[in-house]
Parts: sequence; C-alpha cells; structure tokens
Amino acid sequence: MLRAGSVVTCIACKNLLPSRMGVKFRVPLQKLHPLSRAIHHRYSANNNPQRPPHCSAARHYTSLSRLPMRPLKSRSGGHGYQQHRSFLVARLAARLLKLRYILLGSAVGGGYTAKKTYDEWKDMLPDMSQYTWIVPDFVWELSENIDLGKLASALPELEEIAKLLPDMEKIRENFTFLKSLLSSGLGSEVNGASGLRLLLETTGESTLRATDIPPTSAAMSDSSDKQFKKSSDKEKVDQLQEELLRTQLKYQRMLERLEKENKELRKVVLQKDDKGIHQRKVKKSLIDMYSEVLDILSDYDSNYNTQDHLPRVVVVGDQSAGKTSVLEMIAQARIFPRGSGEMMTRSPVKVTLSEGPHHVAMFKDSTREFDLGKEEDLAALRHEIELRMRKSVKEGQTVSAETISLSVKGPGIQRMVLVDLPGVISTVTAGMAADTKETIFSISKAYMQNPNAIILCIQDGSVDAERSIVTDLVSQMDPQGKRTIFVLTKVDLAEKNLASPSRIQQIVEGKLFPMKALGYFAVVTGKGSSNESIDSIKDYEEDFFQSSRLLRDGMLKAHQVTTKNLSLAVSDCFWKMVRESVEQQADAFKASRFNLETEWKNNYPRLRELDRNELYEKAKNEILDEVISLSQVTTKHWESILQKKLWERVSTHVIENIYLPAAQSMNSGTFNTTVDIKLKQWTDKQLPHKALEVAWETLQEEFARFMAEYKGKDQDDIFDKLKEAVKDESIKRHKWNERAMDSLRVIQHNALEDRSITDKSQWDAAIQFMEETLQSRLKDTDSVIADMVGPDWKQRWLSWKNRTPEQHTRNETKNELERLLKLHEDHTAYLANDEVTTVRKNLEARGVEVDPILIKDTWHQLYRRHFLQKALLHCNLCRRGFYYYQRHFVDSELECNDVVLFWRIQRMLAITANTLRQQLTNTEVRRLEKNVKEVLEDFGEDTEKKVQLITGRRVQLAEDLKKVREIQEKLEAFIEALHKEK
Repeated sequence: MLRAGSVVTCIACKNLLPSRMGVKFRVPLQKLHPLSRAIHHRYSANNNPQRPPHCSAARHYTSLSRLPMRPLKSRSGGHGYQQHRSFLVARLAARLLKLRYILLGSAVGGGYTAKKTYDEWKDMLPDMSQYTWIVPDFVWELSENIDLGKLASALPELEEIAKLLPDMEKIRENFTFLKSLLSSGLGSEVNGASGLRLLLETTGESTLRATDIPPTSAAMSDSSDKQFKKSSDKEKVDQLQEELLRTQLKYQRMLERLEKENKELRKVVLQKDDKGIHQRKVKKSLIDMYSEVLDILSDYDSNYNTQDHLPRVVVVGDQSAGKTSVLEMIAQARIFPRGSGEMMTRSPVKVTLSEGPHHVAMFKDSTREFDLGKEEDLAALRHEIELRMRKSVKEGQTVSAETISLSVKGPGIQRMVLVDLPGVISTVTAGMAADTKETIFSISKAYMQNPNAIILCIQDGSVDAERSIVTDLVSQMDPQGKRTIFVLTKVDLAEKNLASPSRIQQIVEGKLFPMKALGYFAVVTGKGSSNESIDSIKDYEEDFFQSSRLLRDGMLKAHQVTTKNLSLAVSDCFWKMVRESVEQQADAFKASRFNLETEWKNNYPRLRELDRNELYEKAKNEILDEVISLSQVTTKHWESILQKKLWERVSTHVIENIYLPAAQSMNSGTFNTTVDIKLKQWTDKQLPHKALEVAWETLQEEFARFMAEYKGKDQDDIFDKLKEAVKDESIKRHKWNERAMDSLRVIQHNALEDRSITDKSQWDAAIQFMEETLQSRLKDTDSVIADMVGPDWKQRWLSWKNRTPEQHTRNETKNELERLLKLHEDHTAYLANDEVTTVRKNLEARGVEVDPILIKDTWHQLYRRHFLQKALLHCNLCRRGFYYYQRHFVDSELECNDVVLFWRIQRMLAITANTLRQQLTNTEVRRLEKNVKEVLEDFGEDTEKKVQLITGRRVQLAEDLKKVREIQEKLEAFIEALHKEK
C-alpha cells in the first residue's frame, strides 16, 4: 500500500509542473522551511563534497527505498543566467504544489494502512475473556479501596494508542522517502492520474512484509506483482503458515510474560495478606474446600447407595508412560519418587493443586510444610511419599488402594484435584504379587467409573501405539469420550524414531485409536534425566516445538502442545464438570441424610447421636472413674480379702508339708525343730512369690468387681467389649515392683520367728483358727473318701445308686485299713511293705483283687482323716492350755505346740496382708491407673481397634449421620463460594 501510494503520488506531482523552469533566486538558508533546507543541502552537494549522502530510515521497511536514484539532468548550455533566474520562482511554486499532493496521498495511504493493520492484529489476538479466572479474588477486591475508574479514565484509550503508533511510523517512513526522492531530482515523468485510484483500491498488501518485495522502479513493481501472483500456492501457504506460527509463538510468549508478572504480583499481595495488612480473615480457597469434601468421601461407606460422584482428574496410563512426569509439570515441582523402569506408584496419590504465595507441599494428616524451592525438602518429600506408599501396601501385596492425600500450593498453579494411579501393566514380573495386574485394573476402574471423573489418559509416544493397554481400558469406561483428555508424551523421541511423522498426527486427531476424547495434547516432559529441573524441562519443551516440523507442517495445532496448554485445558474442564455436578451431589446427600435421621428417630428416640469417637470418650471417662474408685476401698476390706486369699493359697502346703511331718515326732523339741526348718525353707523360696501373686490377683478381681458394679448403674452394654479389652491389656502391661519381694521376705521371716502369745485372746484366736482349718480339711477329706468308695447303704436304698467295681474294691480296702487303724491308733503316716502285703492277702482271701498302689492311696486319705480327727480332739483340750503355755508346759502332760504353730501362721498372714495392702494402695493402684490411661490413649489412636471394640448398628448409624451431615454442610458452603466466584 505504501509502495503504490508513494509512487503514484510522485507521478501526479510531476505532471503538474513544466519540464523546464529556469528561475533562480537566492533566499537565506535560515528562513527556509525545514523541507526546503533539506532540498537546498541536497542540491548544494557540489559545494560540500565531504558531506555524505543522506540515508533514509525507510530503506529497511519500504521497497521504494531500493529504487535506483535517477541521474541529474545536466542543464543546457544555451540558456543564460537571466533566463534561469526568471524561472526559479515558478519552479519553487511547482515544487510546493507537488509537496501538497505528496503529503495528502501519504496521509490517506498511511491512515488506511494503519487502520487495516490494527483490525487484522485485533482479530489475531486470543479471546482473553476465558482467562478471567486467572486474576485472583483480591484483585477485584482492590476496587473497594482504590478508585480504578479514575485511573482508567486518566489513561488513553487502547484504540487511540494503537492508531497513533502505526500512523507515526507511516508518516516517518513517508517523510524519509520524500527526502530521498527530492534529493534525486524532480525531473521524473510519471503518470499520476492513476495513483490515487490505486491507493484506494489496494486492500490486501498490508499484511505482507515490505522486505518481501524486491526493490525496482515503478514499472518493475507491476511486473513483480504479476510474478508474485503466478507463484505456487504451496509457497503462499508455507509463508502464511510460518507467519502464523511466529505470531502464535509471539503471543504465547506475551501471555507467559503477563502470567509471570501476574504471578509475582499475586505473590506479593498474598504475602502482604499473610502479614495482616488488609486486616481481614483469609478465607479458605475454593479448591481447598473441595479437597476437604473429597477427603471425607474417601472414608465414607454408605449403605444407602449415595456414591461419591464428585469430579476429580484421574491420571491413568501404562507403566512408565510418563503419568508422574506430566503431573509434576502441572504441579511445577519434582515431587514424586522416581525409578528406572520399576513400579514407583504403588497406591493412589490425590494431589490438590492451589495457588499460594509460596511453593510448598503438605500432607493431609501432617502440619509439616515442604519448601519445593529447596532441593533437600524435595528429597525429603519424595522419601516420605515412598515410605507412605510402602506402608500402605499390605504384606504379600504389590499395590494398595489406600489413598495418600497431598496438597501443593504455589504462585500461578492451576486449581484442580488430580489422582495419580499405579501404572497399568500387561505382565506380572518376579517379585510382584500374583494378583497385581487385576488389582491395578480394579483400582483404575473404581476411579474411572465415576461419571463425573475427568480421565487424563497418558500414552507413551516413544513406543508403538499397538502396545498400549490403557486406551482399551479407558474406552470401556468412557466409550463416547465425553470426559477423556488424551495426552501423548515423549513426542521428541517419537519424532526422532518414527519413520512417518504423520502417525503422530493420526494419534492426536483420534484416528489411530478407537478411543474418543474431548481433546488431544502432545507434550515433552524432559530428556529422561531425573536431575532435570522444571524450568529446564519447560525451556526444552518450548524449544522443541518451535523447531519441530510437526508444528511447522501443521500436523499439530499450537493449542495442542506444551504442558502449559494442557494444564489450562484440564483446569477448565475440571471446573466446568464441578459446576455441572456439585449441586446434584449435594441433593443426593441431603436425601441420604433424611433417611438416616428417620431411622435413628424410629430406633433410638431417647439416645443422643454419638459417633464412635464420642462413645469412646464416654467409655474412657467411665473406665477412669472405675479405676479411681479402687482408691476408695477400705483398709479392713483389703486386709481381710488378702489374708483370706493368701491362706487359701498356702493352707495345703502348711498342712501337708509342715504340720503333718512335724506331728509325727514323739516330743515337742523335735516338733518345733522340724517346724522351724520347714518354715525357713518355705519363706526363702515360695511364700513371698505366693503373696505377690495373691495381691496381684486381688487387685484384678477388685478392678473387675468395680467395673461390674458400675455396669448396673445405667451402663451402656455397647462398652462391654472395650472395657474387657482395656482391663486385659492393662493387667498384661502391669508389672509388680520386684523390689517389694525382698522386703516382704524379711517381714514374713520375722513374723514366723515370733512364738510369743501375749494374752488369752490371742490364744483363743489361734485355737479358733486351728479348729476352723482342721474342720475344713476334715470335711474335704471326707468328701474325697466318699467319692472313692461310692454311695453308702442309705443312698443306695433311697436314691437307687450303685457302686462301680472300682468303688467296691476301694470300699473293701477302706474297711480293711480301718481295722488296722483301730488296732494301731498311733500308727505313722506311711504303711510298711509287709503291712501292704498283709492287707492285699486279706482282701484276696475275700475274693477282692487289689493293687498295692490303690492300698497306699486309700491309706493316705484314711490316715489324713484319722489325724485330723485326733488333732481336733487335741485342739479342744488346748483351749484351757494358755496357763500351761505361760509356764512352758512345766509339770503338765499337755503340750500345745501345734497351737503355737497356727498362731505363728496366723500372725504372718495378718502382717503380710497389711504389707501388701500398703503396697497396693500406695503404689500399685496408681501404676494400674497409669497403665489404664496409656492403654486408653493407645486405643484412641488406633482407629481399627475402636472399630473392633465399639460395634453395632447404632454406632454405624451415628457414624454415617455425622459424615453425611459434614459432607452436606461442606458441599453447601462450597456451592455458595462457587456462586460468589461466578
């Protein structure tokens, strides 16, 4: 346009002037117009030969700058000085008239060209209305404190600026051309009548660069236009495609620069907001609110078919296809553990991406923040993720369905929720569980069957497409491709290895796979090194696509490449799906809540809705109250029960191993010596252990008794299993203080050494204790003998019972041995061998075959009864023996050393019971209470333990009610915030 307009303008100006004018006059140079001064300097070049010719700045932009300068016509020698001077005025007037037309044509041409260029560039700009969400909420809130309208009104309009800049450029170019034209002379003859017409008719040449038109004369420009029109269509398409690519890349860089500036601005504002400059409470972001709902839903198991259909981005792909790398590029950090070909993703990882002032990561169940700008924190984060994955995998398994929840925040990160799943495999290798392949398929299907889940299908572009497994799986879950985004990774390797790059075009156009998708993207996630940074990968990706023939030849569109465009597209699709489905999900949970509340009112109308944690806290308080009640047990009760239990534990040993052997002696000296020796042995080896066992058992029984008594007071039977488990675990952990055993041994030894009975009441108490013990033993012995010989004649007649052959044999043996005892009342505790033979022969004479062992067993019980009967008679005789005891049984045939023995035992029992009671109340009860608290704390932290111990429909119903209410409330809050953002 500029070329045509300038040329024809010059032709029009020259036609208005005669070819020869000779007027010449002199005017001072300072009074001339600047344009005239330029003309003067041009024509006075001979006077100043050192001055270089003037170079126009338009030479680089217009084709006319390359036209050859016309040589100056030599003045004819026939005209004189007078004739030359007379035509100078007319000549100057002609020049001024020509200048008017030149300026007029240049202004019209420049203005039209600028307007056309502005319209075309305006159409090429992308629609920025789709990216209004990039600007954070606080930027809109700035209008509350800053009058943005005044600032906007003070600035010039964009259209005015756009018009101003191109117009000034065209005017500068025209002036430069005019200067060079005038310097070459005004003798050219051009037909200028058609110049203005051509200027108005030219419409499309402004889009072409001026450097593309070869420099030539006005006549040559027409021929070059014809040659350009005759050029092949392929060259035109290549030029336009190259121009379009450069324009797209230019705007892409502009957009990235604006986003970077926006990121820095948001970072500064958010940091100021964190410091409390705005003096307002920072609201939780939309994506954080949404992520909390998903975390609750991951633990929710409803019996009312209220499934989790909330959207999230599910990242699936073959193993080592680049899923994790794509997710890292979106998160802008290398946050996942990496391996060479081995399976690294062993469980689903939910990553919540949101914007924040600092680039940090945090786990859902932890307060530690990992600074993603520091390499040591990145390494620690990768290590922690790997540990959590391995911990979630049960023994004998390779993958786990347990989800690891992670949040990543940083400036400029797109808001969305992604779930990275284990890579799909085709073959189970060594070291994997046999069901690994099926488990991965089931996990992937569980996430993809959500009708609102966005499936990000990752395909490795460096391998044959026919080897892919994930595409068939995605086609089964989303046949229509309404929620699938296909991503082809490692495109740089694919372009290098594939013989036919058009195969990549077929993939991204959806023509190679039967799978359908919403969109297709091609990305490059690095050169394969784990040490590459995110920035270096971005630079490599951008450089690759700028030089790639895939984009240059039109096989790929500009919006289909780079992870940046992928991130924007996935984020848009995610939030679109959220807005379409979240209210429907909220209504579903509202209906589920109504059903649960109705069931509770009908089944548990008088009970509060306590979930498992609240019930556990209630049971915990009750158990601690029961433990504290142990300290309220009276001293008398402790000592009486301890003394009774200890005697029950040691009475058999005292009678059988101490009293009976000592009673076989013929005199008191031998009796006392035997008793002292056996008591000493008993005290050193057995008695302290037995006493501590009795004390520990007594403490357990009292603890259980208080729990049982408390249960009667409106106790909820839902706590029975928990209380029993707490009691058993506390007793198992409780260890008695072993240092108390040594002191107890000394106390017991001293008590048994004391033989002094100070008064008659103590003597009578010893007599009573001995008599009760002997009667109890005699009763037990009679019961044993009755079981041995069977029913007597009364029971046989009245109860119709008969003796067994063994009982008949024992009865005959008993009768024979009783006759022996009547003959020898002072018989020893053991039968001699000849006596056993005599008894056996007597029984055989009556037709009873008897084994010698049976004779000795029967004799043992009969002699015990005989001895106990004699001891009771002796005990009655010793009731009056306190007087003789005080005189040491001098001048008396009565000896009551056995009473003294029982006195020593009774006193030892009382002192031991007192000592154990002090240890129980002062030490062991507190230690038991501490153990109970520790057990309760451990159980409280173990969710599985609480589920096992607090069970029932009532508990499950309360749990479901709580979670459904929480989900509904959070969904409603999220929906409200979502509407405000709109």
